[in-house]
Amino acid sequence: MTTETFPDSTLDPKFQAFLDAAPDAIVIVDKSGQIVAVNALAETMFAFSREQLIGSAVEALVPERYRPHHERDRAAYLRAPRTRPMGLGRDLWGRRSNGNEFPIQISLSPIETETGSLVISIIRDVTAQRQAEKRFRGLLESAPDGIVVVDARGKIVIVNSQTERMFDYTREQLIGQSIEMLVPTRFHATHVHDREAYAADPHTRPMGLGRPLTGRKRDGSEFPVEISLSPLDTDQGSLVMSIVRDITERRHAEEMLQGSLREKEALLREIHHRVKNNLQVTSSLLRLQAGTIDDPAARAVFASTQDRIRSMALVHEKLYRSTNLSQIDFDEYIGALAELLFRSYGADSDAIAFRIEGERVILSVDTAVPCGLIVNEILSNALKHAFPDGRRGEITVRLQRSHQTCTMTIRDDGIGMPRDSGRDPRRTLGLELVRGLVQQIEGTFESHSARGSEFTITFPIDRSLHG
Repeated sequence: MTTETFPDSTLDPKFQAFLDAAPDAIVIVDKSGQIVAVNALAETMFAFSREQLIGSAVEALVPERYRPHHERDRAAYLRAPRTRPMGLGRDLWGRRSNGNEFPIQISLSPIETETGSLVISIIRDVTAQRQAEKRFRGLLESAPDGIVVVDARGKIVIVNSQTERMFDYTREQLIGQSIEMLVPTRFHATHVHDREAYAADPHTRPMGLGRPLTGRKRDGSEFPVEISLSPLDTDQGSLVMSIVRDITERRHAEEMLQGSLREKEALLREIHHRVKNNLQVTSSLLRLQAGTIDDPAARAVFASTQDRIRSMALVHEKLYRSTNLSQIDFDEYIGALAELLFRSYGADSDAIAFRIEGERVILSVDTAVPCGLIVNEILSNALKHAFPDGRRGEITVRLQRSHQTCTMTIRDDGIGMPRDSGRDPRRTLGLELVRGLVQQIEGTFESHSARGSEFTITFPIDRSLHG
């Protein structure tokens, strides 16, 4: 090490200028503990003049209650001098000329001179740092969740009181331990892998997104948790802060809610089943009653009523078998209804083709029932009247969604609506029923009879049903 000469009273001006340019306070003492040199920052920090410090014992800068320990520590350092921090792991305090104390950090370095061994003390006032740490600690302790900070090796360096309560460990039992002690044993290997992957790409994010996470208490019991991760760059290296929330109560509430929903779903499914059965019973009673009537016109009325009841029953059957009890795939429903009507009227599917075009439309049950009745009326009329004497043709249903509305067009290429006896063909009982149902769903209705018949119904739908 370079050997320097320190005169009794003043330093070489160049060396003093070097000390004064340092970013921290510097105090140089001899082996007896007397101060032989200081820089300007040391004067400012301790509120002593250079003349007051030179030749004084270094203990003048130490609070009185620490002076006996300081003298022993100084003597021990001189027996094995080396560059190192002073008081590692302990809080160190300086004393100003007015007796006020403040926290400090000190690094010690030995130096050999012509006049003997000296010790250079580099001193930093850490008041602002301690205040920041205090604020940080206050934030940690006031947090409603557990906070665990780990280093790059996965060792715990900071925890808050909520973590102690959550995992039933004391702070002393946690600091310095592997974070895996808070993870169930069966997940250790996975957690180590995930921790290493996070270290390779650290960013603020939830942990285990889409996976249930589990914490482990000191007694081995487990509980569900949510964890958010945030990287921290510090002078001690890269750290990771984990914010841990015990979600036991929420999970319990969710399970209770799911249980309640399952019960309500079972009840609603049973209601749809019973409504369907009751409608089928009503349809069967009408069929039996129609069998006792000789008047063909009256039997036709009974048959039409049966078709309407079956169209409503079909909605409830679809809902009963569906995974979603509040909505129905309407194009699929139309296909099933058409199949029922073709069988009911003995229509030949080879002679009369049926097609569904356009987009998939999902309807709520409140809209599906009247729309089903509308389709039933128009399809029934087409099968009964549009293709007489074995005439071949086609019936098409087209569904088109636009924003929050649906346009349903039902078209056939049959003979069209009759215009005999001065009667308005659009005022039949079936079409009057259609108009009433269209008003019920707050829609509009148009009909045309050129080269067959065409009916266009536009009505509002719930946009949320289509995402």
